Amino acid sequence: MTAHQKVALITGITGQDGSYLAEFLLEKGYTVHGIKRRASSFNTARVDHIYQDPHIENARFKLHYGDLSDSSNLTRIIQQTQPNEISNLGAQSHVAVSFESPEYTADVDGMGTLRILEAIRILGLEKKTRFYQAS
Repeated sequence: MTAHQKVALITGITGQDGSYLAEFLLEKGYTVHGIKRRASSFNTARVDHIYQDPHIENARFKLHYGDLSDSSNLTRIIQQTQPNEISNLGAQSHVAVSFESPEYTADVDGMGTLRILEAIRILGLEKKTRFYQAS
């Protein structure tokens, strides 16, 4: 990575908006890190075509397992990646689930945003890292 190359971190990377943003930023020369929830199925169809083996030196696209409900995990990923930009596109967005599990939805969608902002503050990245929120 060159000294001026920008680094982006995208939550919700396997969703429609996250995958489009990842493609766009890669075309612009960014290194892109994405946070993906662990699940029983490997839901990466939208990013499979830009996936790069993480063992390749200077790979510009990397996936990390994480969850917006886990502040220590988010802080660790942000510390490791040192992003210039964070785009929070991750959410519990299934309407039926939001009615069946409203507290979980509020935790992931509302508190998840706060967890990212708090990680930026704790790590002292307020001046380096721009935060973009969409949900």
